[in-house]
Amino acid sequence: MEHMNKIIELIELDELRLTALECVRLLDLPQCYLAAGFVRNLIWDSLHQKSEPTMLNDVDVIYFDSTESNPEAFQEYELRLKVMLPKLNWQVRNQALMHIRNNDKPYKSSLDAMSYWPEKETAIGIRKLSNGNLECISAFGYDSLFNLKITYNPKRLRSIFDHRVNSKGWLSKWGNLKVAL
Repeated sequence: MEHMNKIIELIELDELRLTALECVRLLDLPQCYLAAGFVRNLIWDSLHQKSEPTMLNDVDVIYFDSTESNPEAFQEYELRLKVMLPKLNWQVRNQALMHIRNNDKPYKSSLDAMSYWPEKETAIGIRKLSNGNLECISAFGYDSLFNLKITYNPKRLRSIFDHRVNSKGWLSKWGNLKVAL
């Protein structure tokens, strides 16, 4: 609970992230969260006492709608977000469909889908509720994120994990990170 509260506290101090959360809330999608680097990078920046936030390559928006009939609907949502907040590179994906691309069994929820992501610290999402409160979820808990770990998820190939760690340059951006297996 302490770590979840710290995430919410840091988000509330970040004007861009608060604006992004409000934009996503306005889409009114089921089980919809801003996830991955949106949360992870903020925590690692804070723990590394960075004065400027690390730029986000993209902003991952996940939702879960098993009744959605248009597999291209995500493009409309990305466009709507781009109009609302054009400075961000939005990536919206319906997690009810992502099992197909990932060759997995169907996911049951956004949280279940995150439990298949290659590194555990990325599997954290946050959303703004209609009452204005922030809700944070994690497939694996928050401890390893705050302990500056990058942890392999055995539901994915180790080579995918290794490629992501190397190609994203996390160990050089945040020098105190350690790969945990």
